Amino acid sequence: MDTVGAVLGPALAMLLMYWLANDISRVLWFAVAPAIIAVLLIVVGVEEPEGRHPRQGFRSPIRHDALRQFSGDYWRVVAVGAVFALARFSEAFLVLRAQQAGLAVTWIPLVMVVMSVVYSVSALPAGMLSDRIGRRSLLVAGLMLLILADLILAWAGSPLMVLMGVALWGLHMGFTQGILAAMVADVTPEELKGTAFGLFNLVSGLFMLSASVMAGALWESYGASITLCTGGVLSLVALVMLVWFGRERRAVKAPSSGGERDTHA
Repeated sequence: MDTVGAVLGPALAMLLMYWLANDISRVLWFAVAPAIIAVLLIVVGVEEPEGRHPRQGFRSPIRHDALRQFSGDYWRVVAVGAVFALARFSEAFLVLRAQQAGLAVTWIPLVMVVMSVVYSVSALPAGMLSDRIGRRSLLVAGLMLLILADLILAWAGSPLMVLMGVALWGLHMGFTQGILAAMVADVTPEELKGTAFGLFNLVSGLFMLSASVMAGALWESYGASITLCTGGVLSLVALVMLVWFGRERRAVKAPSSGGERDTHA
């Protein structure tokens, strides 16, 4: 449903841009209404179960004793997610690339529509497939799709080529976002899943912020192609890490010839 909103919002923005002669300021005022509705729904329509979260004084949401309970598998997922976030900078750069390729301002929201449609259509099948063949294989496929998207966007010379790259970008999101969340859930204790997701998102968010700052500097200094190719290289690094951690985990769990577990990895 979140992605449905991400499709309808940009689609409405295109209609408003056309109707209001590309007056972006007036168009943005229309976004205030759904934002207010969302706040009202949270305030009056969502309730926590009583007694589930007793009121307490302020305390740090991240406890050191909880961090020590996370396994090596969890920290490996965090590491892969961090490098992956470093490779996947803000989608605002997709909009910039579309402008460079000659897409008219009125139709710029089409970038987000295409990305969100492909993301929403692919996410559920990808999640179901990951339950059958494993998370890692789907994440590898998603990283390969991101590399391909970066290469197409780097060398795109027309709006159509840019939209093809954007579609692949959305497909990689369908193959990765839910999968990463599932991987976090798979390797964390039931009572610490909230902390696990919070920490994972904190680290990923910081790395994505760094990625966007880096991408902006590269874009200004060297142009779009170098920026997007750099994203592809970082995606390749995340892919290598994912494959390596998978082999390391299998090596640790494989019994040695003496009946003990091999810990050399």
